[in-house]
Amino acid sequence: MIDRVPAWTLAVTSMLTIQLGSAVSYPLLPVIGAGGTAWLRLTLGAIVFMLWARPPYRSWSAHELRVPVLLGVVTGLMTLSFLNAIERLPLGVAVAIEFLGPLTVAAVRAHSRRALVWPMLALVGVLLVTEPWTGSVNVSGVLYALGAGTGWGIYILLTQKVGDRFSGIDGLAVSIPVAALSTALVGVPMAWGHVDAKVLAACLLAALLMPVIPYVCELFALRRLTASAFGTLMALEPAFGEIGRAHV
Repeated sequence: MIDRVPAWTLAVTSMLTIQLGSAVSYPLLPVIGAGGTAWLRLTLGAIVFMLWARPPYRSWSAHELRVPVLLGVVTGLMTLSFLNAIERLPLGVAVAIEFLGPLTVAAVRAHSRRALVWPMLALVGVLLVTEPWTGSVNVSGVLYALGAGTGWGIYILLTQKVGDRFSGIDGLAVSIPVAALSTALVGVPMAWGHVDAKVLAACLLAALLMPVIPYVCELFALRRLTASAFGTLMALEPAFGEIGRAHV
């Protein structure tokens, strides 16, 4: 059924739920930290995907699993970086910086020198927003956001490959558990002793908003869109970031 939904609608739905997921995650940061939030969110998302897809893990070779496993590691690091970024920066600023990742993918994949102008203009816009020359910007927050943007660009390319090689959401049932494991070393110590029913419920809601709904939408969208077209659509992401900021 999701195959019949227009690809651009899936992309917009993904952007909206990602920002709502960020807004839901924001209050968790002082309680279990960025690492604990990333780990719990991805772990609960992994459980949802495994129960939903019931993937035949044993039927896949190590070679077949290489790309979704790599996607999982990138997803985990990207999630961890972004949550660390919004812990230090306003949500809208973090999203604007992170947006440089998919925009660069769109420009490079367009195979046009003119297209490279857009990442440069976006970079200028980010500099004007953050004003690093004033000394008031949180440098570590900016670096985390840039790391998240780099991860997002790689995520787009790998998700497209996973969507081409695995049917349904099987690829996500591999990558998201790996993402959860990749954040466990940092996340478990942060969350330990601070998880109660309220935190768990908030993390479950956050997991549905990010990664479950958006990653499914993006997987199916990237089966029908080029990486360049998808990255260009992500130009709406900073606007949705402002929506998320309004709910923080």
